[in-house]
Amino acid sequence: MVSSMTGFGHVEYQEGSKRVVCEIKSVNHRYLDVTVKTSRRVSSLEPLIRETLKKNIGRGKVDIYVHYEESAEETYSVRYNEKLARSYVENLAHMAETFSLKNDMTASVLASYPDVFELVMEERDDSGLSDWILSAVQGALDAFLKSRQVEGDNLKADLLDKMNEMEGYVRIIEDKAPSIIEEYKARLMGKIADLLDDKQIDESRIAAEVTIFADKICVDEELVRLKSHIKEMTLALNRGGAIGRHMDFLAQEMNREANTILSKSTDAEIASIGISLKTLIEKVREQIQNLE
Repeated sequence: MVSSMTGFGHVEYQEGSKRVVCEIKSVNHRYLDVTVKTSRRVSSLEPLIRETLKKNIGRGKVDIYVHYEESAEETYSVRYNEKLARSYVENLAHMAETFSLKNDMTASVLASYPDVFELVMEERDDSGLSDWILSAVQGALDAFLKSRQVEGDNLKADLLDKMNEMEGYVRIIEDKAPSIIEEYKARLMGKIADLLDDKQIDESRIAAEVTIFADKICVDEELVRLKSHIKEMTLALNRGGAIGRHMDFLAQEMNREANTILSKSTDAEIASIGISLKTLIEKVREQIQNLE
């Protein structure tokens, strides 16, 4: 299966007072670049989330956002430090006795002393929270991968159409190329006949000149390589997987062959087809940049 490098996935889970929103999106990139952003409460899961994405994604600049919130009010309780309170009482009694002072200590007064009573937030039960958050990440990832595959299928269909169109251009050049040599030979003989008037034309000199011309404009090797690249691209598209880099290399090679064909062309029709071929290859290269 062929996948695009652009994709989007979004899920939102709610369970009681807990709510998590997970969103994944990606754009084209030469390599895999993952950015993870989470709420502070679940920030400890960032390494695990990153590893999950790396196992499922080959290339692209990927951003994932995990927002967690809990609507339940925080619960507090009062903690009494009896050991500290006892120390306060004993020291105050000793002070009163030492300096002959009145000890008017009461429970209310003692309670106002530092740290005798402490307000503490009760610990939350986070058992199962990690699994719940990761299930949301997996849900968003599934949707994200699906969107990449859908776009990848569209890219594949478009590229296969372009491969067929390219094969058509190659066939036209193959069919046209032999006639160019014959046309050149006919023109050459006509010109020489005009120059020599009724004198005998040296057929061997004509043949040698035509051979040199034929060798100069011959594009057989370029056409063979171009057909080979088209076939390899078609096979790669049908094979699927992470084929983007391989396809990009083939497109560069195709462009090189098309440039050579154009540089050797002496025929207006072949030159026009060569330009159309180069234009098509550029379109293919643009589409390939989206492939994983």
